[in-house]
Amino acid sequence: MGFLRRRFLATCIVGLALCLLSITLSVSIGSTGIPAGTVWSIVLHKLSLVPITPDWSAGRENIVWDLRLPRALLAAIVGAGLGMAGAVMQSVTRNPLADPHLLGVSAGAGFGANLAILMVGNLLGALTVPLFAFAGALTATAIVVSVAGFTHSTGPTRLVLAGLAVSFVIAAGSNVLIMLADPRAINSVVFWMLGGFGFAQWNNLVFPALALLVSAAAFLRCAEQLNALAMGDESAATLGVNVRRLRILTLTVSAFLTGVLVAFSGMIGFVGLMMPHIARLLIGGDNRRVLPASALLGAIFLVLADVLARRLTAPNDMPIGVVTGLIGGLFFIVLLTRQRG
Repeated sequence: MGFLRRRFLATCIVGLALCLLSITLSVSIGSTGIPAGTVWSIVLHKLSLVPITPDWSAGRENIVWDLRLPRALLAAIVGAGLGMAGAVMQSVTRNPLADPHLLGVSAGAGFGANLAILMVGNLLGALTVPLFAFAGALTATAIVVSVAGFTHSTGPTRLVLAGLAVSFVIAAGSNVLIMLADPRAINSVVFWMLGGFGFAQWNNLVFPALALLVSAAAFLRCAEQLNALAMGDESAATLGVNVRRLRILTLTVSAFLTGVLVAFSGMIGFVGLMMPHIARLLIGGDNRRVLPASALLGAIFLVLADVLARRLTAPNDMPIGVVTGLIGGLFFIVLLTRQRG
């Protein structure tokens, strides 16, 4: 077994343990502190995995099972999805600065979600917001790629600038929607603009979890082709990779995943930028390992970031986008400095 493979397995084992610990911490900490042992006893009791006689109050059970655990799981799902989407975008564009937030994908998904909430209503039932968010994310991706191609902006920095420009235009459109909407509906839109997991419920976990599983399967199937693409389009083509088809497929799946995640968590930036870089530092650049490692790191990071957001302004919740924006902005500056060097 090679060194990198052993390191990858060790990283996965440690990552899974840290993910469970971070979820336990998230569920335990709050205005009402609950011991970790009680948390797991409640979870095992609710899942009927172990016969346990309840020695806790109904209030604590409701806090753990109905409020905090769905929130922690949603944070883990969103973090894993954004981390994986960022890794794919960086590979398919050969751009270390690519990220769903910086390339305008999150802004497009947020615009679609806002349009559904403020103007469309419950037209398609529970699928309305996710479908509109996906359509917005896909449209934003197409616009960024078109602008970059039209202006010959193939360099890493220029592609990011094209994404930022499109993000500003989409943000202006979102502001117009807010201005034209019923003032009573504006408070609900703030959630999408700043990001958060306060509305997490068990029935809301199905769509993002399925989107993550389907997208992860598609990404992992394309991992070897993404490795070939790292050597350049011509080299990948000589190895039998249909470069155009690969780009369309991976960018479409990334837009789908980002759209669904934004629909349930709002706009959360920089997770997809940071996690792939940390994963490559730990286990190398093979996408067969970088993709699952980025997902694990993203899950851990976003769960802990949510804990930090809840504690900084307790008993109120600070929007998660504020925390990730602060950390991610500093990381982005460091990354730009390294790119310059």
